[in-house]
Amino acid sequence: MFRTTSTRVSLTALATTLAFAPQVALAQDNAETAAQPDYGNQILVTAQKRTELAKDVPITISATSGERIRELGVTDLDELSYYVPGLLIQEQSANNPGIVIRGITSDSGSAQQGPRVTLYYNGVDISRSRGSYQAIYDLERVEVIKGPQATLFGTASAVGAISLVSAKPREGFSGEVRGGYGNFNQTLLGGFLNAGNDVIAGRIAFEWRTRDGYVENLSTNQDKELYAQNQFGARASLRFTPNSDLTVDLIGSYDQQRNGGTPFISGRFPAFAGAPGGPANAFQPANLGGNPAGAAVLGNDQLGLNREVYDLNLTAEYSFGDNWTFTTVNGYREFDSREVFDADGSAAPFLEFAEIADGWQISHEGRFSYTSDKLRASAGWNIFIEDGRQNVPFSTEEGTFLQCLTTLFGAPLIPGIPCVAPNGTVPATAVTGLATGGAVTAIPYASVFENQGRNEAYSVFADVTWIPFEALELTAGVRYLDEYRRSGFFASAPNSQLSRAPLIPGQIDTGGRTFTADARFDAWLPRFNALYRVSDDVNVFATISKGRRSPVVQVAAARVAGSVVPNVQTIAEEVVWNYEGGLKLATGSVTGSLGVYYQVYNDFQVSVAQVDANGNPTGAFITASAGSASNLGVEAELAVQATDWLNIFGNFGYINGGIDEDGAFSPAFSGARFRLQPEFQAAGGFTINHEFGNGMRFFATPSITHRTRIFFEVPNNPLIAQGPVTLVNARAGFSFMDEKYQIAGFIRNAFNQDFLLDAGNTGGAFTIPTFIPGEPQFFGVELTAKF
Repeated sequence: MFRTTSTRVSLTALATTLAFAPQVALAQDNAETAAQPDYGNQILVTAQKRTELAKDVPITISATSGERIRELGVTDLDELSYYVPGLLIQEQSANNPGIVIRGITSDSGSAQQGPRVTLYYNGVDISRSRGSYQAIYDLERVEVIKGPQATLFGTASAVGAISLVSAKPREGFSGEVRGGYGNFNQTLLGGFLNAGNDVIAGRIAFEWRTRDGYVENLSTNQDKELYAQNQFGARASLRFTPNSDLTVDLIGSYDQQRNGGTPFISGRFPAFAGAPGGPANAFQPANLGGNPAGAAVLGNDQLGLNREVYDLNLTAEYSFGDNWTFTTVNGYREFDSREVFDADGSAAPFLEFAEIADGWQISHEGRFSYTSDKLRASAGWNIFIEDGRQNVPFSTEEGTFLQCLTTLFGAPLIPGIPCVAPNGTVPATAVTGLATGGAVTAIPYASVFENQGRNEAYSVFADVTWIPFEALELTAGVRYLDEYRRSGFFASAPNSQLSRAPLIPGQIDTGGRTFTADARFDAWLPRFNALYRVSDDVNVFATISKGRRSPVVQVAAARVAGSVVPNVQTIAEEVVWNYEGGLKLATGSVTGSLGVYYQVYNDFQVSVAQVDANGNPTGAFITASAGSASNLGVEAELAVQATDWLNIFGNFGYINGGIDEDGAFSPAFSGARFRLQPEFQAAGGFTINHEFGNGMRFFATPSITHRTRIFFEVPNNPLIAQGPVTLVNARAGFSFMDEKYQIAGFIRNAFNQDFLLDAGNTGGAFTIPTFIPGEPQFFGVELTAKF
């Protein structure tokens, strides 16, 4: 309910206690290569579209190699975020991730809205929420670049970017097979095969993970446990290097999820006799019945996700002259998903939804680069076009819905009949029979609404770095954007047979019509950077950059003088100015960094729950401006190679940010802390890598992660929040015969701490918030064979 406005931070204390786990291995062309004895800011990155050491990049960047990801026992992007200061990734499902950089969340599923965080996969923007999340296997590295990076990563990187780089084919023949098993029947099968010569090489990699759900569902209507996992990914890569001047990479990827339903567990309706109410119920069995009678409209009578993603990338780099390089990056991505979920979190066929999200994206970039002793420059163009939709079918039983909804408002349709009884049964299912005098016992109801979006972005950009003398680099860059956005909306919402009125208050049927609107926008997005080399080991940097979240051409429906008409609003672009400075260190066995940033937002965009003329919730959300906002933060990272077999690491992040207290503009949001933004975040641990001789090695990486309280919504509600969370994880094992064979055990959430992954959700819009439990203790063993 409040945000701290002033906190003292000792930078000296931070610098001596902080560190960063993932920055440990020199970036490599293949993920199977063992980690090198170079750490932290000595890792090679391509954040500025050229290969350089992380310590030489005048922006805050956290990078980790694919090998290090495995050492930490990380299997997904949300787990990786525990080890990156200023990053939090919430995977409610693969179809609905929330990506948070420095407390600013990008998670909207609406096709009409733009993202705040760019996800890049092999150089191509994949930021559309429902099509972005994918398995992380056989990666060369992951780079997290913080702060607006429009000149480098395009306009979606309003607050930062995450770049995923897959392992590339290389000369020679090699391969790997991995298998694993753990509690909850976790199974893993994965690996890669690489073959080629110095002209042409290919690589095939895959990973298949399955797991039982960790939330028991008591409903007899459902045959899957909640949060069961069945995920498969495959990638084929081809590299062509006919000479030393030309490299061509062709990469095709496929990602598939057939996962069990999300455990939206009601904090108000009991699941079974004796079940405690409130958020504690999130850690007990659920009773989500879904609505099998509505399978035709929802697309399935079972809760869960069915999702497929296809991706094709073509990158070519050609060097000519003594100083020039031309690079072109081209991509096509297509996604198709259907997720069925029980939004009321109970056995009642009350709020049963599906989300069908599909679309495609196409991208082309061309870039000329010049490098000399005194000058580095690049300039180019980018074309990005996407087209998608978010279709949301709704299914219920009319009498049950009306009884449950009116009971929530304190005026039940038929007094004395609860929506859900204390034993988890649903007395409200008898209401239709009572209301019709027994003429019918059930009246199925279905509606659907859909938002559509097409975004075309055409831009040109240029970056110039001047090196007046060896110790100083000054960089200036700008991107000019011309953007076309077209939005559409339709809704099919027939009146209730019982009430002869719209069943969901405020929902408006467009009468078979699709309302559309479009607009064109442009923007200039600059950045300015300075890097000064205090010595060979220490660099200091400063940066000023501008970020922008696209305006929203918001299209819905309204009723005017008895007629249904388009309701079109243009929500102003969200603009952020980022001011940042810091220090990077790489000396001997110690590497680290310390950075301080301040961000100022204009027209900060928020999602607002809608109510009807009587103040009753409609279940719908719109985008609105909450006015201005600001963010002050500190991030620090440190890694120490204490001996040739022991590395100690850790990291720390502090954020004091939220919506400014300009109550006259947005009183409901004034002073609210950003959602999913912990004030403090930290991680630490150590890695042992000890050779015994005779080709045998022992390795272990225990670690601990911590974050303070987060709110799941704005405006902030202490009940829709999660207190401090501390998790202990570890991976350890032995390798034999010079790394050819390996056996490793892993454990995550070692002390089985209960914590919430999310709260509020769709049910919250109807005053019945639901809660999703985070992962329990997972453990298992993996076997690896290399050849």
